[in-house]
Amino acid sequence: MFFWLKAILSGFLIAAVSSLARRYPAFGALVASLPLISVMGMIWLWQETKDPVRMAAHANATFWYVLPSLPMFLLIPLALKNGVPFYAALFAGCMVTAGLYFLTVWVAARFGVTL
Repeated sequence: MFFWLKAILSGFLIAAVSSLARRYPAFGALVASLPLISVMGMIWLWQETKDPVRMAAHANATFWYVLPSLPMFLLIPLALKNGVPFYAALFAGCMVTAGLYFLTVWVAARFGVTL
């Protein structure tokens, strides 16, 4: 039952953001940029585990994984403005992000940060 509650609430949030962005692109972007999914994920994880060590590790890793995802939000509009089709721009943004995730894990390990 808890799984379905999580799925419905999470899906509602995504649908609300996309509907809002259709009418008010900047406001939709603002709402999408809020860490609502991260907060909901932390609430779901806490409800299921009540484990402060796991929660701390999750929040820490989330911080480090947000950083390499940010360039995607610059690459996609740049590609679109230069005539790249949407799905190609999205794919490129996702591939760059994936590469940056691997680089982040590698660099973080060099500084003793375990992700």
